[in-house]
Amino acid sequence: MEQFGEETKVPVLVTGGAGYIGSHAVLALQDRGWPVAVIDSLVTGFRWAVPDGVPFYKGDIADTELLARIFAEQGTQAILHFAGSIIVPESVSDPLKYYENNTAKSRDLIAAAVSGGVRHMIFSSTATVYGEPGLEPLAEDRPLLPVNPYGMSKLMTERILADCSQAYDLNHCVLRYFNVAGADPDARSGQSSVGATHLIKVAVEAALGKRGAVGVFGDDYPTPDGTGVRDYIHVSDLADAHVLALEALISEPERSLTMNVGYGRGFSVLEVLDAVDKVVGQPVPRVMEARRAGDVPSLVSDNSRIMATLPWQPRHADLAGIIGDALQWEKRLTGLRNSTEG
Repeated sequence: MEQFGEETKVPVLVTGGAGYIGSHAVLALQDRGWPVAVIDSLVTGFRWAVPDGVPFYKGDIADTELLARIFAEQGTQAILHFAGSIIVPESVSDPLKYYENNTAKSRDLIAAAVSGGVRHMIFSSTATVYGEPGLEPLAEDRPLLPVNPYGMSKLMTERILADCSQAYDLNHCVLRYFNVAGADPDARSGQSSVGATHLIKVAVEAALGKRGAVGVFGDDYPTPDGTGVRDYIHVSDLADAHVLALEALISEPERSLTMNVGYGRGFSVLEVLDAVDKVVGQPVPRVMEARRAGDVPSLVSDNSRIMATLPWQPRHADLAGIIGDALQWEKRLTGLRNSTEG
């Protein structure tokens, strides 16, 4: 990654850059000397998550006038697109919110990018586009049959990008995430939203007394211990993958990419909670509950394509390390909230 020339590091706009994954992508870009700016509505993001010195615009990605101004002021040539809604059960109960935030507004962003001469876009997609698979690792060429509005809203945007790359001077990379977890190892950012549903976030909150217990949603899945199996990827490794994908798009402007981002191995809910117990040195309370709407038994990546396409070498793939970084961030977050609210 250090071999990518300074002269080819174009100005980048990060949508949702005050959120969990977006803020880590901003750090990864900044650490490597990329000119970067952020747009975020701050509906779920936090202004303090954007590093000092990074131009920040509060607004909506569907605000085409604002986008045109940002592109002009920053000379934007690439977009890393993270803005959107991400909670699967909520997408089942409120699908219109997801088709608005994840599909319709993404369409407006892409249209503004085309009009503004932006050449490259990386899209934050999801493994839920694969639907309800078996227990085998998922490759990018398997059928795409989402079973919830969240997955479908992301798949629709993937299709918009594919069509636009055929029609306009825009190449793109779709990165299909598996379960993102952990926090910046230097505790500069982490998952900060109140009421988060991600397992490791919930577990470290419970370990610190911020929640009474961790809900285990379903113990009757066709998995070895009956609980859901997921491929947990450290957020900093995910951020690194975005930087490398951006380099690939710039190096080959006629090529677009679709790749899974995961480690290629899964852990069940109970295995993760056992690991949390070991890291914190005491049992974290668990409560067995019914399955959640829209959940599937297993989501584990076949990551052979990204490993073959990019010089991506995960640096934080140890589950205990992921939990440890999340725990460190959760402790720091208490102080951050107190200082920003006081």
